[in-house]
Amino acid sequence: MKPPAALASAAAVLGVVAGAVVAQEPPPQCAANDDARCVDSSSAHTTRTPASNAQPPHTEECGLYLAPSALPRAGFGLFAGRDVPPAASVHARLGLATTSASASVSDDTSDTSSSDDNHKSDNGGLDPVLPLVDRYKSRPYRGQNRLPSYLAYMWPAHKGALSELAAAPQYPAIPHELWDFDEGYDRADGLAVYAEDIDGGRWEMLGGALEEVLWEASTIAGKAADEDDEDFGRIHALVPGLASLLNDHDELANVDRIYDYDDDEGGRGIEFAAIRPVTAGMELLMDYGEEWNSRNDAKLEFLEQRQRKKEAQISPSALQNKGHVAGLDGKWEKLDRREHYNCIEELPTEKAKRERESIGFAADSSSTVDGKRPFSEYRENTLHPWDHDGALEEEDDSVWEGYPASPSDITRPLPWLEEHGVCLSSGKLRAGPSTLPNAGGGVHAAAPLQEGETLLPSPLLAMRREDFVVYQSHPNEEHVRKILDKSTILGMELVYNYAFGHPDSPLYLVPTAPLANLFNHGGKEANVRVRWAKAGTNAAKLFEWAYNQKKGSHFATEFDAAAPFDKPNPWLKDHPIDVLERSGKLGLEYVALKDIAEGEELLLDYGDAWATAWEEHLQKEESDSAAAAFRHPLGVPGGFFPDNWLHVGDRYEVAEIKGCGEGSPECTPLEPGVAVPLTWAHNGKPIGSKYAYAVGMPKGFSDRFLEYSEKIGMIELYRKLLTEQEGYKIASDGFKVYHPGKLVNGTSSEETDEAVLANQFFAHRYATATWNLKFNMHFVAAWNEFARRSVFTALGDAGFDHALRGIGERFGYDNMTCFHSSYMGITHCEKSIMHTDIYATNDKSWNFVFPLVTVEGTEPELDVLAEDMNAVVGVHYLKDVAYAMGDFGYHQTVPMAYYDPEQEKKAPQEAPIRVVYGTYCAQIDETNVAMIRQVYDGDDPAPFADQFAEVPMREVHWTAGAEEASMAKPGGRGY
Repeated sequence: MKPPAALASAAAVLGVVAGAVVAQEPPPQCAANDDARCVDSSSAHTTRTPASNAQPPHTEECGLYLAPSALPRAGFGLFAGRDVPPAASVHARLGLATTSASASVSDDTSDTSSSDDNHKSDNGGLDPVLPLVDRYKSRPYRGQNRLPSYLAYMWPAHKGALSELAAAPQYPAIPHELWDFDEGYDRADGLAVYAEDIDGGRWEMLGGALEEVLWEASTIAGKAADEDDEDFGRIHALVPGLASLLNDHDELANVDRIYDYDDDEGGRGIEFAAIRPVTAGMELLMDYGEEWNSRNDAKLEFLEQRQRKKEAQISPSALQNKGHVAGLDGKWEKLDRREHYNCIEELPTEKAKRERESIGFAADSSSTVDGKRPFSEYRENTLHPWDHDGALEEEDDSVWEGYPASPSDITRPLPWLEEHGVCLSSGKLRAGPSTLPNAGGGVHAAAPLQEGETLLPSPLLAMRREDFVVYQSHPNEEHVRKILDKSTILGMELVYNYAFGHPDSPLYLVPTAPLANLFNHGGKEANVRVRWAKAGTNAAKLFEWAYNQKKGSHFATEFDAAAPFDKPNPWLKDHPIDVLERSGKLGLEYVALKDIAEGEELLLDYGDAWATAWEEHLQKEESDSAAAAFRHPLGVPGGFFPDNWLHVGDRYEVAEIKGCGEGSPECTPLEPGVAVPLTWAHNGKPIGSKYAYAVGMPKGFSDRFLEYSEKIGMIELYRKLLTEQEGYKIASDGFKVYHPGKLVNGTSSEETDEAVLANQFFAHRYATATWNLKFNMHFVAAWNEFARRSVFTALGDAGFDHALRGIGERFGYDNMTCFHSSYMGITHCEKSIMHTDIYATNDKSWNFVFPLVTVEGTEPELDVLAEDMNAVVGVHYLKDVAYAMGDFGYHQTVPMAYYDPEQEKKAPQEAPIRVVYGTYCAQIDETNVAMIRQVYDGDDPAPFADQFAEVPMREVHWTAGAEEASMAKPGGRGY
């Protein structure tokens, strides 16, 4: 490839000079030929002739099928329609590469084929490389998903580069096999994509600013800046075609990309060759890499175990599912077992803490010295009811019975593929230089085509506009929230030019089939259009089957298992957000608008908006040589996007919290004592099956408890703690005891309440150093029994009993005890941690949180992790509403910046602060007391800790039936 002039020096560093390219080394797994997978593949990684030289003549049989994979849970699979011998080009043999990548363009286009005006580029039918310039596509930098679903199809510059999951762990950790979302290629290293794989036209299409960003990223991929390093020059990229559709099998892999050529061409795109014999009907598979395979094996094992339990009708161990919305399954059981197991494993830690007390490394709560961490009295966890040896599932090799293990297992009869699949390479289409000026490559008819004939079906990636935006970034910025500067847009990703969109919809659709992205714009001369598949066709059945597979479900490999197919194109009825979550599982077709002669170029109508934008771009180029590279999505035919995709948003939001009668569409403001699940605004479905609820509180509840908190000096204490006044600056993980009542002594016209002065509270600054977090969350809780009683009485007087009643009655508990509570205050948060305070307690524990002091006009304050473990939604604290987070209710503080005392100094009364209150309450019995003792680990010097000595509990704050107990007047065996 001949690089653009602006990149001449950069290209020279990569080894691209005057059209020559330095051969890349083969991937690590083939560096040594003692690997069985590479015995036949050496020639595929050495010098090769252009793909077209091996191209067979046009025949009527299909060269490449898309059909249900032979691998369980893999979704689509690619199947060869012809034999491919070792070292032969897969693209050429299967009819995808029909022209030489080095073929010259016609005389009337040769001087413009590498012009900045190009909106398409000739890649000879190989997989084109569409670079992903912005490295910050996922949380915590933007969006509401830890891994947006379209990123599953992006090949990363290095393993884990796209997800940012490692940078945002959970506590307790959620094993990756329980995530109900597809990580895709994020942990794969089986395909290396380099900056030099991008053809010259696409380099120029990037535009100057994006070229610089991509070049900088490619030189540090994998944190390597050495030209001799195998990661040097690697980039994130979408590679539509085989590279986006091939499945993985580490032992049966039969194709790999060609890395080395003898034709001195760079920028050819990605070409695959067979590394062992491929016979007609065999699924094409590559090896994604060791780490990807290890993670995938763990996920497959768990999904198979979950499926078996479902088929055996083994219900979850939750409280007969009473009160929970539909959806509980084995995922939660596995988390329960995991934490039960850890509960015993952590017992020696308690012993170690007692030993530390004896040598002066820690202090018991009875003799706390300022600045040292207090520990309450620890006991052995003798109440643990679980069998330690059987707490975790043994490895079950039977889950792999029937898993493909030989070439015959991944081979389907061609009649089966004809009946159940769709053809992606009929031999009737060929790639080659376009007949249009400024168009680069295109698609031509290799045989006569009839009006109405389906030319090519294609899966679609679903994306939102935000996914294409490239923001200014500052990778070395200390504060995470400042790494991405969303006030400065550098441009749009190149893939934006290949997306179908509608000006009134947030949804964009990117085809991934081979050749699908080479159809040029013909305007009124268009002879091809896109459409949704017609009911009853193979394409309609295949895409309906794939789209309707539930997350984590077992993909049936036979169409008959999913019949009847009577609801084609089901995504048309879904909200765009739901379609985004199924990215890659829907599809469309390209169809002939008229009879087309052999050799004629196939053209779409991109729409009037695109054509106008293109003309304006050309005029701007004539007058301004520094004009930005062209970016515009492709238009769709009228009515192609359904009405429910138009004039809607693409952000996850929680539906307005109201009380709705069961089965009734009529909703009213949430009544006191009514507990309802948090639901999505876009589809009304619960955010989680078991843990995210809201409970109505009496009118004025928040104000009454705030009044009490101000009276005892708590709010004033927080103003001093959060502004780090002298005597109130606490180090990370530090503790200190205060008498907040003294802060308001004499400030009221009323006489000083001696009871207020008797309250003792301890303040604990979150262990930010331990977790490498950046925020100033402070917890303040009762230090002595007097303070605990005072707070609980105030909670009861304000109306908190309604929260206990609401949850207790919904879930059918016998009683509830509140065993820990604290204030939480904060002014800034750069980085938080997704965590759950309550877990593995047999679905009988809840963390209730409600606001006291908030900052008006700010973003949502609390992030809640959805049940798929991927989507994150922010919620605003509401007056007189308590959020109830049950077992494994993962949440975190939303990053924000009200005030940072390290950056500026303000008087306590001037600094904006946020203060909320939280309390843990549960039905504590023999099934969960050991786990609750583990959750409530004694690190807080709780005066309540001695209640866990035995069950039933000494103190109960709500009881079912006639016998009444309350926060102000507890019941239980101690009363």
